Amino acid sequence: MTEPTNNTRRHSAQVVDGPGKAASRAMLRAVGFNDDDFTKPQVGVASTWSMVTPCNSHIGELAEFARDGADEAGGKGVIFNTITISDGIANGTEGMKYSLVSREVIADSIETVAGCEGFDGLVAIGGCDKNMPGCVMGLARLNRPSVFVYGGTIMPGKGHTDIVSVFEAMGAHSRGDIDLIELKNIEETAIPGPGSCGGMYTANTMASAIEALGMSLPGSSAQNAISQDKRDDCKAAGEAVLALLASDIKPSDIMTREAFENAITVVIALGGSTNAVLHLIGMARTIGVELALSDFTEIGKRVPVLADLRPSGHYMMSELVAIGGIQPLMKILLDAGLLHGDCLTVTGKTLAENLADVEPYPMDQQIIAPLGNPLKAESHLRILFGNLAPEGAVAKITGKEGTRFSGSARVFGSEEEAQARINDGTVVAGDVVVIRYEGPKGGPGMREMLTPTSAIMGRGLGNDVALITDGRFSGGSHGFVVGHVSPEAFDGGPLALVQDGDAITIDAEADTIEVDISDEEMMRRRAAWKQPEPRYRKGVLAKYAKLVSSASTGAVTD
Repeated sequence: MTEPTNNTRRHSAQVVDGPGKAASRAMLRAVGFNDDDFTKPQVGVASTWSMVTPCNSHIGELAEFARDGADEAGGKGVIFNTITISDGIANGTEGMKYSLVSREVIADSIETVAGCEGFDGLVAIGGCDKNMPGCVMGLARLNRPSVFVYGGTIMPGKGHTDIVSVFEAMGAHSRGDIDLIELKNIEETAIPGPGSCGGMYTANTMASAIEALGMSLPGSSAQNAISQDKRDDCKAAGEAVLALLASDIKPSDIMTREAFENAITVVIALGGSTNAVLHLIGMARTIGVELALSDFTEIGKRVPVLADLRPSGHYMMSELVAIGGIQPLMKILLDAGLLHGDCLTVTGKTLAENLADVEPYPMDQQIIAPLGNPLKAESHLRILFGNLAPEGAVAKITGKEGTRFSGSARVFGSEEEAQARINDGTVVAGDVVVIRYEGPKGGPGMREMLTPTSAIMGRGLGNDVALITDGRFSGGSHGFVVGHVSPEAFDGGPLALVQDGDAITIDAEADTIEVDISDEEMMRRRAAWKQPEPRYRKGVLAKYAKLVSSASTGAVTD
């Protein structure tokens, strides 16, 4: 028989307490529970382990450490799985349409399992891009004491290479700059083992944002995937959930408006991915915090880019790990008044308390620039508005590619069409490549355009060609690129009305994106436009297309 319910068992007690729950207990005995376990808080450990991708291939072991940490702290850890997909494998194919969709499926599955099984608290461990916001959205929906753990970064490949090196080598091969032997050598050595893609791409960006948000333990975002530090992080996360249960600290206590401002600040300072805009807005919407595109602009006016990290910089996350990770950077930002130090975190302490004893970076490090001499004085994440994007668009402009681009539209109705014309030399200097009908509904699924942007770079056109889309970009994309154009073309947004040869100007100082046609001509084209038939009528992509919101509001399905 079980002990009386207490506040740390408010959910599991409904599943296992009393004579009327004997059948439930019988089922749990078969998976390893004993009499004592029925008196303990149950901690669900959501694992994204999979052989699908190196980002997640080691997470099965990490989940066991998290379970052990919960057990040793007086709880009962229960491991369950959710899905992952691989952007790096699916990029450039129809399969990539499932990528952003997987974020919603992950959130749905964590909510479903924990809600059904009566877990009192949770640890969620994510690796690849969509795992992280998907996990946090699931935790936010449940609003039970929870900790997110990042699976960790991969090590560099031979010659300081990573997955983006392979994509860009593909473009270089299509131009004839490298032969098949060189391409194969890069392919064979760029991904040396487990861990998430090595630059400040979306995975490392979101891990850093979630740590700054307060939902991960200090240091979790900047650890190598295969390391004792990462194992210790997982064990500590399991223990931390028991402390959060005792104090009744929930995600809604941590994921406040000020905490999201902290996350945005850290993403900007790190030169992070455009996907952070989409995911942070989606996460905020899930927990009930108002966050809009304009917030990225306002915060970006006062926060500089400090990190010289790939894709536009030189260094990898593993090299930032070696000098202390993001904690010293956060201390710099806090001391400068750029972070809200009073935000609560999963340690049960405030952000300022967590950072109080953090040591500064080594004096001779070259990765993080001084606050007084930043790589860019304002944010690289530019929120653009104009007659091409009345609801906004998101660009990642570091300044290395300039801050203004004018050119002639070269319009494509899909990523595949654009990729073929980049590869065969149809796309030339001065073009603005327009890839439309790739938005949340139109794709559906808002594919990342890493393959075409890498091909543009590989063909030596990075400074001479811009690309705009209602789809997204990988964190590994760089160049003069603008995504998340809203309203999307499928909904009749202005992107649907652009024609070959139209003059388009992107201005990252004025934060505008305009096509040089009159309002009258726009109205004439709109009258002649017809919405395409949906590309999918059944299955998860069709469901997603019916439910999903605009990219400007996080592309969530609520």
